[in-house]
Amino acid sequence: MAQTGVLLRRLQGIATIRSGANRAQMATAALMAGEGRLTSSGALAVTTGAYTGRSPKDKYIVRDALTDPHVWWENSGAMAPAQFDLLLEDMLSFATGRALYHEQLSAGADPAFRMAVSVFTETAWHALFIRNLLIRDAGEGAPMAATILHLPGFVADPVRHGTRTGTVIALDMSRNIVLIAGTHYAGEIKKSVFSLLNFHAPLNGVFPMHCSANVGPDGSTALFFGLSGTGKTTLSSDPSRPLIGDDEHLWSGSGVANIEGGCYAKTANLSAAAEPEIFAATKRFGTVIENVVINEASGEPDFADLSLTENTRAAYPLDLLSSVAPGGLGAPPRSVVFLTADAFGVLPPIARLTPEQAAYHFLSGYTAKVAGTERGVTEPTATFSACFGAPFMSHHPHVYGDLFVRRLAEGGAQVWLINTGWIGGAFGVGKRIDIAATRRLVDAALSGELDTAAMRIDPNFGFEVPLAVAGLPKRLLDPRANWSDAGAYDTAAASLARMFEANMRRFEREAVAAE
Repeated sequence: MAQTGVLLRRLQGIATIRSGANRAQMATAALMAGEGRLTSSGALAVTTGAYTGRSPKDKYIVRDALTDPHVWWENSGAMAPAQFDLLLEDMLSFATGRALYHEQLSAGADPAFRMAVSVFTETAWHALFIRNLLIRDAGEGAPMAATILHLPGFVADPVRHGTRTGTVIALDMSRNIVLIAGTHYAGEIKKSVFSLLNFHAPLNGVFPMHCSANVGPDGSTALFFGLSGTGKTTLSSDPSRPLIGDDEHLWSGSGVANIEGGCYAKTANLSAAAEPEIFAATKRFGTVIENVVINEASGEPDFADLSLTENTRAAYPLDLLSSVAPGGLGAPPRSVVFLTADAFGVLPPIARLTPEQAAYHFLSGYTAKVAGTERGVTEPTATFSACFGAPFMSHHPHVYGDLFVRRLAEGGAQVWLINTGWIGGAFGVGKRIDIAATRRLVDAALSGELDTAAMRIDPNFGFEVPLAVAGLPKRLLDPRANWSDAGAYDTAAASLARMFEANMRRFEREAVAAE
């Protein structure tokens, strides 16, 4: 923890450091500073101003002897070491005379691959946020340590610091220091930890994953891959299946380990009926509710009011949930689910993949960017995000793809592709698949109910699609039958298939260039 200690000593000499506060003290400090307000049930409601989502184009990795041969530079902005050092010094000057909150936490539930994480931030609510999200111990004895300096009030100078705008998320992988400035969106802190582990884990033979995970009654682990808005958190939050984690995990030879100690759940149109676990967590003291409109008279969150952003969130510790896997650990997975929100209305609600198809769809990472998840995205847009998390991938996708194939071969997990997007037509014409129907499909897949089910081969993509699932109309399983114009469906399906092929050709070119 040498770098953490050096930075802590420097900050102690120039700023007032507040460490060791409990959740009540941090919530109180946030209220006294005017950073947020309490809801009627005691959650802390905050807003993040102009930045209500991640700023992926403002993220940089220091290009040095360690990172140069490994980083997928086509996907990551590069920053010179001298520029990073200048940015760090200017941020320390900005911190001079200020009060900072210090949280000493850790990431990675597996003791064999754990990172101690020291976070310094200028706002109490961000300190509470990251305390809710990471593992609440100091990571003593961890083989790695990282330091995050989070100063949203500091604005970078593009000319001086080599940034694109005044917003910057800069990662020095050699020293494991992260600098975040110019944005109050708390998700940048969380994802910077994931980005660090996404770089270091593959170098140690560990597979980092942007996925949720839970455990069945028989102890079998299931993984859920998918970008924001595809239902990853919602579908893995099931009282009958203890949750390992909702977003970030590591898969090693010994099994699955949660990276975090909390959940960062989307709350757009959240209801007690459809998502009882998440809804209940938003009612607990210390939960941070981000960019949700609060009724002035009642103090109740209005989850249907998306006037601030569609990317509304709640950050809460895992221990607020009724059913959580002990220690954040699980056995090697028996089932893997790829979630996609198909904006074209082409893909079936569920399909079974061969190992070869699983590798193809993992590298493809097809889904739709959901409105509000990133700045500038105002409606669902079809996209391909490698490994279901390209913005967080430090290495080339083939590095993670090879690890995925290796882990599948070792454990023989069955992979399913589930469409939580549109049916009966593209976005704007069709309708979003009902969450209750999707839950039924997930249950059927994970329980083994579909292992011997009759299947048809999809003519466009070659995967197997069940002919029937008990409790659901057969028509639901045939997307072509749900379109009013079957010819229009065929045209859309052929177009999407060509998009998949074009995307994979891009990876082939990048792989050759990297050799």
